[in-house]
Amino acid sequence: MPNTYTQIHIQFVFAVKYRHGIIAPQGKQELYSYISGIIEKQGHKLLAINVMPDHIHIFIGMRPNQSVSDLLQDIKRNSSLWINQKGVVSDKFEWQEGYGAFSYSKSHTKAVIEYIENQEIHLRRSTFKDEYLDFLRKFEIDYDERYIFDDLID
Repeated sequence: MPNTYTQIHIQFVFAVKYRHGIIAPQGKQELYSYISGIIEKQGHKLLAINVMPDHIHIFIGMRPNQSVSDLLQDIKRNSSLWINQKGVVSDKFEWQEGYGAFSYSKSHTKAVIEYIENQEIHLRRSTFKDEYLDFLRKFEIDYDERYIFDDLID
C-alpha cells in the first residue's frame, strides 16, 4: 500500500490448553524458529518470543495487512500441528482458546523485549495466571475471570 506508514507494536500472550506445563526447554528454539517463520511470512516483524512450559509471549511489529485474530489463528493452528507432527510433547498438544493482545508505543519496546526475555525470573515471583490478570488490569481490559482459562482436568 503506497503512502501507508504504521508503527504497531503488539505483545500476544496465550496458554497451553488447561495450562499443562508440557513444552520442554529443549524444543523451544525450534518452536521459536517455526513461529517466527509464520510471523515473517505474513509481513510482520518478530521482536521477541519466549515459550514457557505452559504459555507463550510473542512481541511483534505488526503490519496492517492482517487482523490480529487472523494472525493468532495462523500461529496457534500451524504451531499446534507442527508440535504434534514433530512429537515435541508426549501428549496431544493444543493451545488454549483465546489470547491476550496488548499494544505498546515505540518508547516501550525495549522494556517489553527485556520483560519477555526474562520470563523465567518474573515467574519465580508469581504464577502465569497472576501475570495474565495483571496485564488485563494494567491495560484496563474488562474481563470475566470465569473465562480466563480452562481449568485442569483431573
